[in-house]
Amino acid sequence: MTAPSTPGTALITGATAGLGAAFARRLAADRYDLVLVSRDRQRLTGLADELTETHGVRVEVFAADLATEDGCAEVAGRLRVDEAGREVDLLVNNAGIGLDRSFLRTTEAAELGLLRLNVEAVLRLTHAVLPGMTQRRRGRVINVSSVAGYGPVAAGSTYSASKAWVTNFSESIDLSTRRHGVRVMALCPGYVHTEFHQRAGISTSGSPSWLWLRAEDVVREALRDLARGKAVSVPDWRYKVLAGALRHAPRGLVRRVAGGSRSRASR
Repeated sequence: MTAPSTPGTALITGATAGLGAAFARRLAADRYDLVLVSRDRQRLTGLADELTETHGVRVEVFAADLATEDGCAEVAGRLRVDEAGREVDLLVNNAGIGLDRSFLRTTEAAELGLLRLNVEAVLRLTHAVLPGMTQRRRGRVINVSSVAGYGPVAAGSTYSASKAWVTNFSESIDLSTRRHGVRVMALCPGYVHTEFHQRAGISTSGSPSWLWLRAEDVVREALRDLARGKAVSVPDWRYKVLAGALRHAPRGLVRRVAGGSRSRASR
């Protein structure tokens, strides 16, 4: 009996937890072969074994730190082509970090680390994968941004600035790749139940429970919006309303609300 064909290969960064793991499980269920990227080789291997056993897909793992030159270059090389000539059909740039201190209290090294992962890695990996996609006239890129990128949602936070770049970058690149049959989409969720805040040391105790989204629901809506050809996906009506408010409310009002908030931007 012939095995069913796969829709292609998807590469996911930050794949061991949260949205990255949710993307991996959903895409494996959809019969994608996977390339999983994270710093934690042990967790990568465990997830790869789970997905191979459950769905019978091929899974490669890359233990790489995308905030470093070597790690980013290694993954960019895989996006161009592997030794067997296998191409990546879907790139999910999910890896990202936030900081638990405002700009006045953090270090230059920490801020540059945030930019390397949230901005530079997204740029470099997207740049690496697009030539092959445009030549083949097929391919998709999802860059995980945040609804926080629509405005300065927390005093002194540079996370929202990095995500504003991701959203603007994705929309702009999508305008140039559509005519080649390639789509680039920014995914802009709000609060999602992941390890993101815990890893960053950001307290979420003051966040209302109704604001929180399930990672699986965010992934489902993201893939639906990608199939519909959207350049920006904002999952859940509550965050669509919030994104609209941040975009269209008077800037002075947005600044006053952000200035009085001790919360940190999230995704």
